[in-house]
Amino acid sequence: MLQFTWRSPGYTNVTEGMGAMAITDWPADERPREKLLLRGASALSDAELLAIFLRTGVAGKTAVDVARELLARFGGLRPLLGASQDAFCATPGLGMAKYAQLQAAMEISRRHLGQSLEKGAALSSPRDTEQYLYARLGDREQEVFCSLYLDNRHRVIAFEELFQGTINGTAVYAREVVKRALFHNAAAVIFAHNHPSGMAEPSQADQVLTTRLQEALALVDVRVLDHIVIGDRNSVSFSERGLL
Repeated sequence: MLQFTWRSPGYTNVTEGMGAMAITDWPADERPREKLLLRGASALSDAELLAIFLRTGVAGKTAVDVARELLARFGGLRPLLGASQDAFCATPGLGMAKYAQLQAAMEISRRHLGQSLEKGAALSSPRDTEQYLYARLGDREQEVFCSLYLDNRHRVIAFEELFQGTINGTAVYAREVVKRALFHNAAAVIFAHNHPSGMAEPSQADQVLTTRLQEALALVDVRVLDHIVIGDRNSVSFSERGLL
């Protein structure tokens, strides 16, 4: 049985100097909520998005001030969203109610993205697939190797987390990968794994592993359509890179 192991990078403050002012005193087009409605959610910084979620600040600090401090304390949006309940609730300005709201919002996002990958649905958008995998793996603290099983019309059969490892590597067994593909009677698979370091760039070991798995599955007539690496803010597709 073969075992392969892989080893796994801002915010532009457009309201600098406004921290001492109440948000209601800011120019209308710089208030997070109004800015979102005017320009769309993608125009907001992490701190501004988080401020809308927080809704209110604390004594002497606006919601944006609190959001910036939280991002600095946790090291960014990703570790904040992935924080344990104890760590999250122990932070001034947060608590059980906010934690519950955040978990609910994240699960809504996962389910929204997952609807395009429900059993029997045909994959029509590579971007939707990547977004779904990002929602499933983007906040994991250990490397996880997954497989999305498809029939010969590229309709979803199942999604499985096959192997879990450490913060910088996991062992992937080709025999188990083949066994699970045969169990689901899959005609094709899409692999995915995350890099907890935040860098989505595939390593040389990732490429070697993918080639070996592709060769093993070819023996049982199962095609590897893609291998997607999930990082902190982005993902990389082997297929789009021409690595398959």
